[in-house]
Amino acid sequence: MASEGHTAEAFIADLKRWRDVRGMSQSALAKQVGYTPSYVSKVEGGQQRPSQAFAEQADRALSAGGALRRAFAELEANGRPEPAIPHQHAPDQPGPESQTHSLIVKHDDAELYYDGRTYRATQRRQIYNASPNPVTQYLIRISVDRHPGSPERSNQLYRENPLTWEEIGLNAQVGNEPVGWRVQHDRDAFKELWLLFENEYGRYPLYPGETTWIEYSYTVGDEKWGTWFQRAVRLPTERLSVRLNFPAELDPAVWGTETTMTAAAFPFRTAIRQEAADDRRIFSWSTDDPPLHARYRLEWKFRARSNQEESSPAMPQSASEKMRSIGIVQAGDPILTGQARPFDLPTEAEDARRVVAELNSAAERAAGIHLFSKGMGCAAPQIGIDRAAAIVRTPDGETITLLNPRVIEESAEADEQYEGCWSFFDVRGKVPRPLSITVEHTDISGEQRITIFEHGVARLVAHEIDHVDGILYTARMRPGVDPISVSEYRGTGRTWSYDSSGPKA
Repeated sequence: MASEGHTAEAFIADLKRWRDVRGMSQSALAKQVGYTPSYVSKVEGGQQRPSQAFAEQADRALSAGGALRRAFAELEANGRPEPAIPHQHAPDQPGPESQTHSLIVKHDDAELYYDGRTYRATQRRQIYNASPNPVTQYLIRISVDRHPGSPERSNQLYRENPLTWEEIGLNAQVGNEPVGWRVQHDRDAFKELWLLFENEYGRYPLYPGETTWIEYSYTVGDEKWGTWFQRAVRLPTERLSVRLNFPAELDPAVWGTETTMTAAAFPFRTAIRQEAADDRRIFSWSTDDPPLHARYRLEWKFRARSNQEESSPAMPQSASEKMRSIGIVQAGDPILTGQARPFDLPTEAEDARRVVAELNSAAERAAGIHLFSKGMGCAAPQIGIDRAAAIVRTPDGETITLLNPRVIEESAEADEQYEGCWSFFDVRGKVPRPLSITVEHTDISGEQRITIFEHGVARLVAHEIDHVDGILYTARMRPGVDPISVSEYRGTGRTWSYDSSGPKA
């Protein structure tokens, strides 16, 4: 049986890991679950034992796939530990939080190297001590998610095959000196540790006004890594740069999404550069003065590998299986038939931006495996997030973001055309829809908007709003009409067309 202290630490680690994955602050989580920020802070600091209600609500708010509920059950099974006593620091030694707040990152540089089976991440940070005290440690995190958007699947993977210290092969140095570390949290898919500015030969504090480079690297196999690499700005940073180094034979394609505290999710403002070097493809991107709390997510696909898998008779994969493989929740999951929770805007603006960023990432993954000539859309419940958000990408390339959407008026004129749904993509169904809809929705600042959509865009928007309301398109079909298989459908690759004589399928 695990010790009480270990299970308490396990719950804390899981809570921090899922906040990190979702990019949610303590205050934002507190708002969603109805607790004070102080309560969440004390739980993560080991000074407050979590309640069952908090564990269940946090699991839902963070879309943790039951991980927090299981960690709480382990905690309950091993008794009720006493609150932890915060670590006491010497008078001249600042605590971890004050150390963190006093540092400035002059340059954050990261490289991810893939050899076809294994990823090796190398992080280099040039840090400046702007405090009046010496700094002797630095907090780092290693977090993996093989199946973004499908937490249950990821949790099961890491429970059965946890990330181990042996496979990580972590090494670190400060300046030119190799250093050790102290583990703060150790979970199946999440490691948090303090790099210690010391080794067997001595201590190497970073004194006020001094600058040094911190470098650390670790390895993760592709069966546990996932096709994305996220950089989060947790300290004031002057320059951020990142490189992805892939085998050329895999024909890699890379894209990126930025999410900040002051703007919605959107593609990188500047292009990702690509160069060839021997048998490698190197993708690089950088930005100056990134805003605090910004998140930069790079994703990729290996087109050669995808083509091989699609053409391999030994590995047949249906359209729905492909969607499942990129993190799309499939029919039968209760989240698809429940009413999604609205956002309290602008209070929950940060949470809304992060959900929209996840939706855009899912859309990029979907575009890599299917042609969407009629446009496409994705709602938050389809990626396992119970929030009232959706995006629509029109055939013209416009992206429509919908928060708390609601249809308030429909035209009397309607038409009936085939639709597909990522959550059961093996079939297509003929669905009656109005030719025009009026939608009330909320912008990120909390202001109510009313937008009129027509024809094909109206159909796309109505389909996604149905998802927010827990309705699948099969419920809209005429009685006695059933979906047809993809093999019978003949509309792939053609757009819906509308003219003065009426719509045409």
